[in-house]
Amino acid sequence: MDKKNQTKVTEFYFPNFPQFEDGGLLLFILLLCVYLFIVVGNSMIVLAVRLDVCLHNPMYSFISIFSFLEICYTTVTIPKMLYNLVSKEKTISFIGCLLQMYFFHSFGVTEGLVLTMMAVDRYVAICNPLRYAIIITPKLCTQLSTGSFTLGFLMLLPEIVWMSTLPFCGPNQIHQLFCDLEPVLLLACTDTSMILIEDVIHAISILSCVSIITLSYLRIITVVLKIPSGESRQKAFSTCTAHITIFVLFFGSVSLMYLRFSVTFQPLLEKIIALMFAVLAPFFNPVIYSLRNKDMKKAIRKMLCSQNVH
Repeated sequence: MDKKNQTKVTEFYFPNFPQFEDGGLLLFILLLCVYLFIVVGNSMIVLAVRLDVCLHNPMYSFISIFSFLEICYTTVTIPKMLYNLVSKEKTISFIGCLLQMYFFHSFGVTEGLVLTMMAVDRYVAICNPLRYAIIITPKLCTQLSTGSFTLGFLMLLPEIVWMSTLPFCGPNQIHQLFCDLEPVLLLACTDTSMILIEDVIHAISILSCVSIITLSYLRIITVVLKIPSGESRQKAFSTCTAHITIFVLFFGSVSLMYLRFSVTFQPLLEKIIALMFAVLAPFFNPVIYSLRNKDMKKAIRKMLCSQNVH
């Protein structure tokens, strides 16, 4: 295409959101309720871990970090989705789109790394309990958490910087619920085959986390099954059930979305998968950790009761 005839795209349009009067209001109310539940539920977990001395240990520290990340992760996309449900424009600026992709994936990668740390923490606690306090120290937890945030926010930076230099000359319609790498790259007016390198890097990072988590829990299950006491066995399993459930929810949907390379799904299925890891997984996080964990339920109840007294 002649460069003189190219019109630079300054904003992108989301055509798949219904108009406010055509069902947009109902979806807006539903999504708003889900978002408020995610923010309030995960905030309660973060506060409970901070305020209750009984929860001041590495496992709950990782859970609170993960809950904080869930709030940030959903705040990057859901408010804009809510706006698109009530607005006639349903657009996002070019810079806004790049920033949304950067923070969405950076928080997502960080979550994956924190889930991996949680699996390793449970592995050491159950498979090597006598040395747990020596291995998983507060200093190591801080270093691992800082490293996860640093790696999470550096991994996507080269890709986003590269995308910011690409020419976008139209069309400008993103057929997804938010800005994501592949739907946006399809709109670039140039060869984007270099993205395959980044796809391989993403695949390696996802598969590495999945492998470490899977091997950790397989080893945990093997050790737990050898415990003679039924009560001790049940207690050991219960501490891991919540982690495994969140792991399956998060990495299951992420793998469907980002480990398929050239495989394409129906547009509706694409959006359902996007909703799974962008909305549903964070929605179930506070439910799973508060309902399946006695210590967490006790801490939240104590926190709420103390607020009522004041």
